[in-house]
Amino acid sequence: MRRLLKPLKRWLILGHRWLGIVTGLFFATWVLSGLVMMYVPFPGLTEAARIAGLPSIAWERVRLGPDAALIPLGLLHLPPDLSLGMRGDTPVYRATLDTGARRVVSAEIGAVLGPLSAAQALALVRARGETGPNPTVRTVFRDQWTVTARYDPSRPYHVVALDDPAGTERYVSQVTGAVALDTTRFARGWNWLGSIPHWIYLTPLRARAELWRDVVLWISGIAVAGALSGFVLGIWRLRLRRPYASGTSPYRGMARWHHLFGIAGGVALLTFVTSGWLSMNPNRWFSGPSPTPAMRTVHAGQAPLPGLDALRGLASPGVVEVRFVGLAGRVHAIATDAEGRRRVDPPVTPESLRAAASRLLPEARLVAAETLTAYDAYWYPHHETRVLPVVRVRFADPAATWVYLDPETGEILMRLDRSGRANRWLFSAPHRLDFAILTRHRPAWDLVLWTLNGLGAGIALTGIVLGWRRLRRPAPSR
Repeated sequence: MRRLLKPLKRWLILGHRWLGIVTGLFFATWVLSGLVMMYVPFPGLTEAARIAGLPSIAWERVRLGPDAALIPLGLLHLPPDLSLGMRGDTPVYRATLDTGARRVVSAEIGAVLGPLSAAQALALVRARGETGPNPTVRTVFRDQWTVTARYDPSRPYHVVALDDPAGTERYVSQVTGAVALDTTRFARGWNWLGSIPHWIYLTPLRARAELWRDVVLWISGIAVAGALSGFVLGIWRLRLRRPYASGTSPYRGMARWHHLFGIAGGVALLTFVTSGWLSMNPNRWFSGPSPTPAMRTVHAGQAPLPGLDALRGLASPGVVEVRFVGLAGRVHAIATDAEGRRRVDPPVTPESLRAAASRLLPEARLVAAETLTAYDAYWYPHHETRVLPVVRVRFADPAATWVYLDPETGEILMRLDRSGRANRWLFSAPHRLDFAILTRHRPAWDLVLWTLNGLGAGIALTGIVLGWRRLRRPAPSR
């Protein structure tokens, strides 16, 4: 056994040394940028901010219902997404087609509207009264903040710099005329120290989604091997019962610090990097939380486009948007005001919601439907607001699917099968410490994460110093 352990230890030392040299900077970047991400998220536009910035609908100019206005698009049934709002001083229907393409049609004359010009985008933002004395506008197809695929249907964007003290830049879709994103100087600056290095989110790489995914999988996979080999070696070299002459660690100086940091924080660092690797869904092990297209289709049904009469009961001052949602072949109009208050016409009843939910998986039996008035282990907030109450339905299908529904609007909020629930415990829980006992007591969550990241930083930074010294060591003479 000793003959086997000696070469094994040698290869473990060599493997950890060179894996550490290759990945040390990544480890340091991940743990330090993770601290920034605790407080500065990647720029986005929350639903509350989006709604608050919308102008009230000019009802006197709404002369066509969706059925008449969308004739030019050849639509007879409700598309995947349809809403009524304002584009400048014109009420418009914004429709997402089955292909994913987006179209805008005047609710006044039924004409399909073309792309928004830069001057129109600037005027639209100016009308909101939030600009400084010298706002400017530029047009981008893709940049650092709109790099992901979810922005694709609305490209390109007119970026309006408001010339305000916060350095706000507002992204207005050339296709829809809607604001898709807000960024500030503070968020942009800190994200270069947070999300961008943490996710390796450089635009030329991230724009190629599969290439980016492969790169992150390989880098984090190699890092997992480096962390695992270091932890095994650290435990192997630790002596508690029969200490070395120098103490529990045989090393001195920086190597000793690296060893002790590894013992104290090795499990946390290995957990962080492994769960980060799993977040990239290696081998497509986990399904996402979005409902499948088939599920959406079955849930909505073949709902006919509503007429102008469907809007009459909602035409009140202060309404900024009306969305049309299909539920089992029936259209429900959801009117929202600037403060986020909603009114649904006709109301969604518990009976109609349960009947629609039972058809989500035609091949599976619905085994439970319950209304949750408090968050559970899977539907919970993480630095964001989530709807309560929700209806949770469970099916007896092979994947043990759960679906969360909005009881007010009938919309599908989240779908989780067995693999999705496993991902919550393999990624979200260990990587972000999404445990209720911590997240409900925010100072405790901060303290634990700072402690664990501090230990990880100690491991990474001492490892970088050791690696640099090793690389600078002269090659042995022959």
